Amino acid sequence: MNLTNLDLTIIIAFFVVSLAIGLAASRKAGKGFKEFFLSGRNMPWWLLGISMVATTFSADTPNLVADIVRTNGVAGNWVWWAFLLTGMLTVFVYAKLWRRSGILTDIEFYEIRYSGKAAAFLRGFRALYLGIFFNLMIMATVTLAAIKIGGVMLGLSPIQTILIASIVTVIYTSLGGLRGVIFTDFVQFIMAMVGLVWAAVIIVNLPEVGGLSNMLAHENVSGKLSFIPDFNDPKQLIPLFIIPLAVQWWSVWYPGAEPGGGGYIVQRVLSAKDEDHAVGATLLFNLAHYALRPWPWILIALASLIVFPDLDAIAQAFPNVSENFIRHDLAFPAMLTYLPSGLIGLVIASLIAAYMSTISTQLNWGSSYVVNDFYVRFIDPEASEKKQVLVGRISTVVLMILSALVALALSNALQAFNILLQIGAGTGLLFILRWFWWRINAFSELAAMIISFMVAVYFEFWGPEGLDDYVKLLIGVGITTVGWVVVTFLTPPTDHKTLVNFYNLIRPHNAGWQTILKNSQEGEIAVKDTSSSLGLEIACMIAGCFTVYGLLFATGFWIYGNVTGGVVATIVTLLGMVFLRSSWKKVNS
Repeated sequence: MNLTNLDLTIIIAFFVVSLAIGLAASRKAGKGFKEFFLSGRNMPWWLLGISMVATTFSADTPNLVADIVRTNGVAGNWVWWAFLLTGMLTVFVYAKLWRRSGILTDIEFYEIRYSGKAAAFLRGFRALYLGIFFNLMIMATVTLAAIKIGGVMLGLSPIQTILIASIVTVIYTSLGGLRGVIFTDFVQFIMAMVGLVWAAVIIVNLPEVGGLSNMLAHENVSGKLSFIPDFNDPKQLIPLFIIPLAVQWWSVWYPGAEPGGGGYIVQRVLSAKDEDHAVGATLLFNLAHYALRPWPWILIALASLIVFPDLDAIAQAFPNVSENFIRHDLAFPAMLTYLPSGLIGLVIASLIAAYMSTISTQLNWGSSYVVNDFYVRFIDPEASEKKQVLVGRISTVVLMILSALVALALSNALQAFNILLQIGAGTGLLFILRWFWWRINAFSELAAMIISFMVAVYFEFWGPEGLDDYVKLLIGVGITTVGWVVVTFLTPPTDHKTLVNFYNLIRPHNAGWQTILKNSQEGEIAVKDTSSSLGLEIACMIAGCFTVYGLLFATGFWIYGNVTGGVVATIVTLLGMVFLRSSWKKVNS
């Protein structure tokens, strides 16, 4: 693809703006840990919510959605749409608990909830495992998607793509800290959405596609439009719909949708002005992530079924692309090559923005673990604020370099990455219950981590061939859950004083804390009755799901021209919004 001067000007201007934001934020970011990693705990809900959704809009996400739609239709997206349930649980139950904790990272949670050497080991191990090892694999995967897009659209080599995209990212991230990341996320998200909505309109109206009506009626597309899998086809219904909604959302650790909250979502929550802003930010994130953003990707994927009906068509159109890269996910960047001058520059800039927003967050988030939960906790507890920021900036640069090296060799590490995606199966329920059941201890979490990892390794290397992925998931969830529950009862509970301090600080619902309440001496427990709003919080979670799903499907029905479906889904959305508005003050009081 040949870029015009207009295209290049747009791309260069985007890089300049990103660098300017990082430089502008660097002065405040350098003051100390809270400024560099939590932006002073003073961020408003709307900025944090946009930052969350910008982070989940990585370079590989549109490619993934294109792959899903081309192979399993629109209904195939339930494999990630189902995570809205855990997202809404975080909104109305866990966001305020995280903000109330006052901790600096979610890993620090381990030493306010558990006690002893096991808690310290768990904190240090998780800091390195999530902050470095797992974080590098996430960044490398996103970088691989950028390499594919750069190769198909611009003819860039992998090294050229990495250098162009990563240098600016690591500069503004290491200088501006989380404040710089959040403000650039805001600009990048607006650019990405404008570019992709515009691109979807142009692509749907290409002569090869013939407009929206012709596209929806085309034989390659008409069978892919349903929002729900065919109930008469168990091979589609069970793995794409039933398992995600019945099991996956609460049992599997997934970046951005961790059961009970975690990772960069909690980092944004901890950066909020107060609990109300924390809840508002997570609600905006789930609304934008699941309801507003998917349709441009879906429409481009549907159009690709006409222009590139199969993999051979993609291979013939891009003969210089390696056979190893010819997959359905390439259909998305392949369709973007049809865009006109000017718009292609904006879309390329938006894809670069998607890459940078994800990488910058992963860098800042991973570095916060390295500094707070490993370096300061175990190496230099007396480190000054300025020294912590320096270590944070150095670790940011090192993480970027390491992730680039992993990305270049990712084809040899794909099997290991697939294991990483499976090892969280069965740990989700523990993450949900550890706030509300006093008996869970550090050994419970250690057992869940070890058992789930061993099950994943077994299925990857020695498991029976031909076993469906959802069956592996169910087996892994069952074995891991039984395992950590048994270990919980076979090991001593957390120290009583630690549990009392945690209860007084967090004020969780007291249903699972009755033993601690009964065994506490007079004056130990500050507030005993903390269970009154749990029912309303669950009701708001359900209403939130209906609201977001209603908006998602209402948009789809109106695009399809289905007036009845559009009206019904719109009414559901409005009713959900009315309920949430009327309950907001009660649930967040």
